[in-house]
Amino acid sequence: MAAETPVSEPMCLIENSQEKGLVIHQEALRVLSEITQPVVVVAIAGLYRTGKSYLMNRLARERRGFSLGSSVQSQTKGIWMWCLLHPCQPGHTLVLLDTEGLGDVEKGDTQNDMWIFVLAVLLSSTLIYNSKGTIDQQAMEQLHYVLKLTELVKLKAAPQSSEDELKDSDKFILFFPTFVWAVRDFTLQLRRNGQPISEDQYLENALKLKAGTSPEIQRYNQLRECIRQFFPGRKCFVFCPPANWREMDRLQELQDDEIDAEFQKQVEKFCCHIWETSPVKTVPGGHIITGILLGKLAETYVEAIRSGAVPCVESAVLALAEAQNTAAVTEAVALYQALMAQRVRMPTETLEELLELHSQCEKEMLELFMARAFEDDISTFQLQLLHQVEENKGKFLKDNEQASREKCEAALRHLSQGMERQIRAGVYRAPGGYQLFRKDHKELLKRYRELPGKGVKADAVLLEFLQGRKKLVENILTTDLSLTQEEKKMKSAQEQNEIDELKKKVQRKEEAAKKQKLQNLSRSWDEYTKCLRKKLHLSSEIQLEENQKMIRLKTEEEEALRREGFDEKAKHMQMVKEKLEEEGKSKMNKILKGAELIISVLATAFSVIRFLRI
Repeated sequence: MAAETPVSEPMCLIENSQEKGLVIHQEALRVLSEITQPVVVVAIAGLYRTGKSYLMNRLARERRGFSLGSSVQSQTKGIWMWCLLHPCQPGHTLVLLDTEGLGDVEKGDTQNDMWIFVLAVLLSSTLIYNSKGTIDQQAMEQLHYVLKLTELVKLKAAPQSSEDELKDSDKFILFFPTFVWAVRDFTLQLRRNGQPISEDQYLENALKLKAGTSPEIQRYNQLRECIRQFFPGRKCFVFCPPANWREMDRLQELQDDEIDAEFQKQVEKFCCHIWETSPVKTVPGGHIITGILLGKLAETYVEAIRSGAVPCVESAVLALAEAQNTAAVTEAVALYQALMAQRVRMPTETLEELLELHSQCEKEMLELFMARAFEDDISTFQLQLLHQVEENKGKFLKDNEQASREKCEAALRHLSQGMERQIRAGVYRAPGGYQLFRKDHKELLKRYRELPGKGVKADAVLLEFLQGRKKLVENILTTDLSLTQEEKKMKSAQEQNEIDELKKKVQRKEEAAKKQKLQNLSRSWDEYTKCLRKKLHLSSEIQLEENQKMIRLKTEEEEALRREGFDEKAKHMQMVKEKLEEEGKSKMNKILKGAELIISVLATAFSVIRFLRI
């Protein structure tokens, strides 16, 4: 499958040009549409000419790939994508996103810089920020794009209705990526107050707040607060210079023995961390993003930016839900058709056999649909699924009946060949012909009934066969001079009784079949309801887990602020946490009530379908 043979080289995902602005490349969307595996999306951002592409090539386990510039000009324009088999997670695709360097003086477009950074944040599951030198105030100032995230990203489509409601930014941690700061050409010793410290401690020390209320201190703290609140999952790596500065222009061409050994160790540690810990890309609701959905996500965000709107996560998730649920219906129906075609051997001996196979295939199909579908508007798509499966089931039932009919008709033609020759020769029109005809007729019926595998139309086809011979029997009776008129009348009545009994049997079978079909439809509904209820309850559990995760992270930040002596900020964080708890309880009640309402609406729709089937 295409999902197992990702792109072998980088390609442009989102082009950034002065003439057109941000434009998504259709070829990149096509490639992503063929990746049905979950994706781990690692994006890198940072100032231009800081070696971002080199790190990304190493994450791809290649020396070349993303373009490395050797001049003061930025090489990467827009966002470039490289899809690879994940080195540590089988069945997953690693998507590397190399973004245009920020702060390019030749470009002179800070607005596009911000959108590139926003897209890197929204599309990735791990964001690497690449800088040079040290994490000082200047390095922090270069990451000022974080301050704009509250203005350039919306969580909810509807405007907030109350000042008491939590701000969108309070919930950014729900869908923002893990954050890795890569410090290049780091030449200091990792020590503080004479004691060795880790790279992570170095970053956390740089993110500590200052006491005071002056505008300078407020600006100093504001960026650090945003990083701490938006990216609670943080990691830091420092890298010594890789080679002599004269060799930096041809870094990708250098052999291992020409690159600093310590730098190689640092890069290896960095790559292993990214490979082993970067999470699968998800969106709120715990939905796992595949290559197909990543393309749709990118398309939705770029369209919003091009239209002058602010990218909205809720709107993007709804767009994903529609695309995913539509695809889930198509995929589920295709699975049902394939399973039925594989398992059903027509004609089945009984209707029960076919309906049992249908139920088995439908159950597997439902499991696939529920695993793929988003819960957003799931009832609409489940009804579509029910309609399509019922149509397919009806076709299988019809085809099964036709296969049975054809087999039975062929069997009767074959078994009656001898009698047909006798009829054409006039054997049965002589005295005693009726008795001979009845003897041959009983033998034909005996052989027909003993024939296996006739299917569900065996009696109906036999009834048609007997009714078709009714005039023939009357003619044979009339011409048989060995029988009296009274005997002929009695024999004629016997013939009619035989047909009437078979007709009653066929009618009973048709009524039983109708009842079985309705029972099967009811069983299908029970299965649909059970799966839907399970899906919606699982969704509520996931949202509860997300809420608890946010509360846990807010608690950790509250404790950190108290340790640092910022009691007022800690109180605010406690207030945010309490609102999250209240919101979580309210949302759970709404979800559970909504689930029962959806099932009630579906029950009404099912009743209509059931009525139409009667």
